[in-house]
Amino acid sequence: MSRSITGARWSGRRWAPVAVASATTAAVGLSLVVGNAVPALAANAPAAPVVTRAALDPSLVAGRGAAVAFAEQEAENAVHNGSVISGRAAYTLAAEASGRKAVQLTPGQYVEFTLPSAANAITVRYSIPDAPTGGGITAPLDVTVNGKSKKTMTLTSQYAWLYNQYPFSNDPTAGLLHADWWITECGCVPQYTDPAPVISTPFRPMHFYDEQRLLLGKTYKAGDKIRLTAPAGTNAATTTIDLLDSELVGAPKVRLIAANVLLFGADPTGRRDSANAFDQAIAFAKRFGLSVYVPPGVFQVNRHIIVDDVTIEGAGNWYTVIKGSEVALSTPAADGSVHTGVGFYGKYAEAGGSSDVHLSGFAIEGDVRERIDTDQVNGVGGSLSDSTIDGLYIHHTKVGMWFDGPMDNLKITNSIIADQIADAINFRKGVTGSSVSNTFIRNTGDDGLAMWSDQVADANNVFDHNTIQTPTLANGIAIYGGTDNTVSNNLIADPIREGSGLHVGSRFGAQPFTGTLAITNNTTVRAGTYELNWNIGLGAIWFLALERSIDADIQVVGDHFLDSTYNAIMLVSDWPVKDLYSISNVHFKDVRVDGTGTSVVSARAAGSASFENVDARNVGAVGINNCGSFHFTPAGSEFSFNDLGGNDGGGTTGPWFASWELPNTITCDDRPPVVVPPAPSAW
Repeated sequence: MSRSITGARWSGRRWAPVAVASATTAAVGLSLVVGNAVPALAANAPAAPVVTRAALDPSLVAGRGAAVAFAEQEAENAVHNGSVISGRAAYTLAAEASGRKAVQLTPGQYVEFTLPSAANAITVRYSIPDAPTGGGITAPLDVTVNGKSKKTMTLTSQYAWLYNQYPFSNDPTAGLLHADWWITECGCVPQYTDPAPVISTPFRPMHFYDEQRLLLGKTYKAGDKIRLTAPAGTNAATTTIDLLDSELVGAPKVRLIAANVLLFGADPTGRRDSANAFDQAIAFAKRFGLSVYVPPGVFQVNRHIIVDDVTIEGAGNWYTVIKGSEVALSTPAADGSVHTGVGFYGKYAEAGGSSDVHLSGFAIEGDVRERIDTDQVNGVGGSLSDSTIDGLYIHHTKVGMWFDGPMDNLKITNSIIADQIADAINFRKGVTGSSVSNTFIRNTGDDGLAMWSDQVADANNVFDHNTIQTPTLANGIAIYGGTDNTVSNNLIADPIREGSGLHVGSRFGAQPFTGTLAITNNTTVRAGTYELNWNIGLGAIWFLALERSIDADIQVVGDHFLDSTYNAIMLVSDWPVKDLYSISNVHFKDVRVDGTGTSVVSARAAGSASFENVDARNVGAVGINNCGSFHFTPAGSEFSFNDLGGNDGGGTTGPWFASWELPNTITCDDRPPVVVPPAPSAW
């Protein structure tokens, strides 16, 4: 990387630079700006519903991402008398909104959506301010249909608003958590800088949004109008509405022949703890070969429910809610946890693991408001082999599902994971033959989907037909080492900072990449984020050789990179190891690039890659930004581009794959200016 971060090291899962060779002050804003205000739509503006997927025309992503039961409508496309905010700069409300736009309401203002199809349930994604000293507030939001049937949602910011450096703080007034880390804001290590820099607070605010679901009580038809109003008396100075999902939810599922948790004393009102009743129902079901049925209701569970050789079915995740508080432990657990909370856990692999577990049709509502990486406060965890998870909704846990292998043959399908403090799903340590498909993920605080080959390689796994939106930190999908894994047909939108849409990294102590890694038929949109520590833009897909070379057979085939903020593709090695590790044997074929702020490809490492039928348009800078490993030798760059033909199109500087750039012409611009591309359109 650039010389300005010489001496950087990784600490856990985040950068912890310890020395710096340049004190150049980076222009990084710290204030929370709302973006460019756009005049409100007139009250008589056209009310025809605009249905999108990841804020795009659905035709642009047909066949990719999760097939969901709800229709997504962006607030900026609805009738409103608020103000549209927009922008992509990290630490702003606009940047974390779907499509990088939202509608901000002051008391008395509204957004009105026209239903595109029959619906009896809605999900509202919103943001309201934090309390002055952190901890969040609550505020009302009035919901009316056709001017009647008023319901009031109680919005909260208690699960939003994180600040500061990893692992973050809930306190907006706190000073630096790591004064001995290099920070971009001053281009220095504050603890070792004289005079000490003044760091404004709140420092690096993030994770602004939350979502809430509401059953409307009856079915409304297409064309009916749902109005969301910030009432005149609300204590929220602003209420920001990002989007509305509307859905026609079917009747609750009933299982008559089962171990019904009500028979064992579970309380569907949520007033009494039902954990022991769940344990008893599970024991009874296993003894008599039954499944466990959890009927409609809210069931309080404040600890892990241990599952092995059992099927647990709910009435549907809109009806069966298993909800718990985060509970402080009197002494830390053996695994380092200082809290427990609601979750369904298999036995750990070291204890033999669990198998033949089947979880379906319920919601898990956690109570996690801070990131403590040692805490086991995930929605689903442990080791689950020969198991299935289907149709869950997981909300407000640390990680939706975190699995510690070795384990084999877990299938996750048709689930929704939202508003997590860290990842949505992580396959760690020898997870094999497993998959995540048709799952929708929004607003994670770390990677959306990850395979982490920690100690033991993950192998023969598949992430297919999933949608990942607005990860506030890190990547939509990340693969850290492993053998013969596949990432296919996914839709990734709006990553915010220090990561991007798709990531391949030799880091976090992962085992090497071996065999074939297939990254096929995925679409990213508005990816390519700003990497705070390096002070550069990342690719929508980026490869990082940090701890070893990447030289397995990597096939990037049929992928679409739309409206990339910086470059579409980046291959990079960190500056301290740039002469040790390289990236090679990467093959791009049948790829479309529609819009880049800078280049199509940025090479900041030694190695090589091949390109065949890679078509690009609306490219903002020279097509290939080839810095190699920054030695600028007379023989050219240390990174070579192999032209296999059919690489067409370009942008403002001509053909993106011009012959004069090949195979290794140095075209290095360390931080090229960004040219905002037009919105994606049909190819």
